[in-house]
Amino acid sequence: MYKYMGFPKEIKRIRQRSFLTQQKFAKVIEVFFSTVNRWAFGHSKPNLKAMKSINTFCLDNNITYEALEKSWFDYKIEK
Repeated sequence: MYKYMGFPKEIKRIRQRSFLTQQKFAKVIEVFFSTVNRWAFGHSKPNLKAMKSINTFCLDNNITYEALEKSWFDYKIEK
């Protein structure tokens, strides 16, 4: 089990585990690069559709999703 890291760090963990840049990750999960960038800096978080895409990506690539999901529920957007 992974240590709870917070949502932006969980997104980074998933990307790095797959050796993907923010831009390539955005393309794979079918969102804009700027969207992934806002997630990475804590300015927004994914909607349910994006979370489903990330979950599918994790399943397809044998990456743990549960820590990301927990951090998504708990994460408060920085203003």
